[in-house]
This record gives sequence, C-alpha cells and structure tokens, in this order.
Amino acid sequence: MTSNKNYEKELAFQADRRKATVAFIKIVSDLWYDKSIELVLFRNQLIDRNVSQILNLHDYAGKFVQKPISIFDTVKIAEAIKTLDLPPAKLDIGKLTYEYHIEENKANNATTFIAHKLRDAHKNGIIAPKDVVLYGFGRIGRLVARELMVRTGKGSQLRLRAIVTRSQIDAKILEKRAALLRNDSVHGDFPGTVSIDETNQALIINGTTVNIISANTPEDIDYTKYDINNALVIDNTGAFRDKVTLTKHLKAKGIDKVLITAPGKEIPNIVYGVNHKAYNPDEIDIFSAASCTTNAITPILKAVEDSCKVKSGHLETIHAYTNDQNLVDNFHSKYRRGRAAALNMVITETGAGSAVAKALPSLEGKLTSNAIRVPVPNGSLAILNLEIEKETTVKGINSVLKKYALEGDLVEQIKYELSDELVSSDIVGCSAPSIFDSKSTIVRKDGKNIILYIWYDNEYGYSHQVIRLAKYIAKVRRYTYY
Repeated sequence: MTSNKNYEKELAFQADRRKATVAFIKIVSDLWYDKSIELVLFRNQLIDRNVSQILNLHDYAGKFVQKPISIFDTVKIAEAIKTLDLPPAKLDIGKLTYEYHIEENKANNATTFIAHKLRDAHKNGIIAPKDVVLYGFGRIGRLVARELMVRTGKGSQLRLRAIVTRSQIDAKILEKRAALLRNDSVHGDFPGTVSIDETNQALIINGTTVNIISANTPEDIDYTKYDINNALVIDNTGAFRDKVTLTKHLKAKGIDKVLITAPGKEIPNIVYGVNHKAYNPDEIDIFSAASCTTNAITPILKAVEDSCKVKSGHLETIHAYTNDQNLVDNFHSKYRRGRAAALNMVITETGAGSAVAKALPSLEGKLTSNAIRVPVPNGSLAILNLEIEKETTVKGINSVLKKYALEGDLVEQIKYELSDELVSSDIVGCSAPSIFDSKSTIVRKDGKNIILYIWYDNEYGYSHQVIRLAKYIAKVRRYTYY
C-alpha cells in the first residue's frame, strides 16, 4: 500500500513538473516574440524546445552547478523577468536562478532580485537591425540561414534578406534549394516552413521573403534593387580568402561589411569570445571567422594559457569527413583525400595549430598539428597534448575549465561536459564551439603535461560562432547576462 501511495505521489509530481514546463515554454516564447528577450539555460537554447528537452536541460544545469535547478525555480525567475521593462536582451536564466538560491536571503522577492541583477540593461543603447546576405548556400550557409530565420523574433538584430548562388534560377532550382533547407540528413528537419515564390525568385521562409540571386561575380550585384542597404555579406563559398578578392563584395551596391566562414589572408582572423574586441567594426570592413577547428581549440587554449602557461604542444583533430573528399576512390589534388571518405580514416593536414596564434599571439610557434578525417558525416574531436609551465592535476585543470564555462568571456564558447558516456553523435546540434570532455582529461604524474579532449560540431557549433561574430560586426549585440 505504501508503495502505491509513493507511486501516486511520483505521478502527481511529474504531472506538476510538466505543467510548470509548459508554462515556462510560454513565458520563453512571449519574452522572445514580444520583447526580443532570449532566455537560455547555461547557454543552452530554450526557444522551440519541447517539455522533455527543457527538463533534461534543467537536469544538466543542476549537475553543472552541483545544486538542484528545478523548473519551479526557473518559472519563478522567468515570471519576474516578464514583469520588468527590459530592452532586447539575452539572459541566462540558469545563472540567475543559481545566484537567486545563493543570495535569496538578501532579496525581498524574485522581482526585486532580478531588477537589481539587470539594473544595467538599459545602458546598452538602441540597436539598428542589419540586413544580411548569404553568398553561397552550402553546409554552413544553410545552417546559418536556419538559425537566422529561427531566431529572427521581432527582427531587431540580423535580417536575412538574400542568398546568392551561381546557378540559374527557375522553379526547379528554387524547389531544390528549398528542399535542402527543409531537410538535413545530419541536423534533421527545419523547424519552420519553406516555400518558393517563382515569380519573384525567392524563398518564403517562415512567411518572410528571402531573395535568391544568381551571380558569378560579387561586384556586379546591385542589392539596392531588392531594397537591401548597408548589408553584411557572409561569404561561405571558400572561393575568396584574401583581402583583394574579398574587396569585390564591397564594390557591390548595398554592401558595407564582409565576413568569410574560412581562414583569411591579410584580414583579421577572429575566434569570437577570444580576440573579437581587438578589432573595431567601425574601422574594419572585412573579417574572417577562422575555421571550425580553430574555434574549437582556441577558447580551451586561452583558459590553459591564462592559468598554466603553455610551453609547447600538439593538436590532433579527429575530423568528420567533408564535402571536398570523394565518396569513392578518385583523383584529388590533396594526398590521401581522394580515397573513399566513408570507408577510410584519412590522415591530412590542418592549419589550426598555427592559426591559433592569430587569436592568441603568445602561442606563436608553440603548437604542431595534424588531422585525421574519419567516416562520420559530422561531429569532430580535437586532442590537445600540452607541456605546461605551472604544475596541475586532473581536478585542477578541470576546475579551471569549469570556471571558464560558468563565468567570464568564454561562457558561450565552452561547454563543460559531465557524461561518462559521451560519443560523437551526442554532440551534434550543440551551439558551443568547444565541448570539453571533463571525464577524459589526463595529467602526467609530474603535473607538467596535460591531454585534453575537445568535441565540436564542426557544422552547427561553428555556424553559431559565425552568427556571434556577425552580430558583433553588425553592432546588434544585445545586453547579455551570463
């Protein structure tokens, strides 16, 4: 009988918890669509999440801060946020809830507490929306398009206005482009609607018109014909990588900034969160978002460099195969990459080891690097083998990286993973470019050599870094509380 009563109580609690989660989802949506206030839970996205996903994120949050973070707590904090007159913002409700637990005795109620924590929100100034053009529509281009359209909200930040491709445009081509955006073999279905407008040569994404423009050369396009002005071009073709060729974009009517999704020459190579503040978008027009691997390892290396000082090291990246490899054995300009990608592990080169120095100059000449392409379509792993000056332990270096993941400038970049069972498919869809596998850390007995394992979704995580940098360049970064 006692067992049955306990079971009934458990059922009632689960029902209450799920009802609270439904209420939480409504508040998250209302804040986003009515006020352009985005709530995240320790940097994990909450918009368009279902009940089970929200509860699982709360479970992760509790383990991360080693203190229960319940849905009932976050509902209380979310309700308090909703009562306040706040500008567009991105707020970590996990961090706010955690701090409320710690400081609860200092505040009269949740609303007073939140008002005090977010007292500087109005100092950020007014944001002017920025038009965005995607030049190229491959793997990264489509993921960036997905995220821009899902996160459009009231359109107060980045507005996707056009996509440029080299192919001629007709109904068949438009439908193919739409189908590739709707369906993705790795990342699943697009959580929205995509249709075509053959007459106006456009895709209608979530009810919003995005022009499809056919062009062979960037400088020949007149974007103002589409009412696009002072726009940011995100070039994800890989065709233009130096200052001279990228300047062609700036010759087009309606463009004033350029961002490429590849390492660039003679232009700033930026890992957002690490070195973006060194470059003023008022003074510079062309930027590079570096590579996915550089974005994965640089935040971790900064944390290690700041705390332990790196003497030397080697990076080995176990990378998913990419579009430039062959499905079956065939000629390729690179050694080994001509062999069938889904059947072989392929040793190849990576410039990520040297590229890190562009963001962290203190590591110039200290790292070697190589890559192994493996038969998975997405989800990669970087292994850092580092000689350090300051002695440490597994607990010591893990504590450093947990601190960087919890507070400071790299909270969007580093996710601290707690699972003993993590494999590559588990990290697909993570928006952090660096997923630190805390359970795999190795430290030599003398404490002067560390081996760190960093997972990364080389498509999705990198695309989010591109968008973060794009917002910085476009000067549409909202007030944030992390």
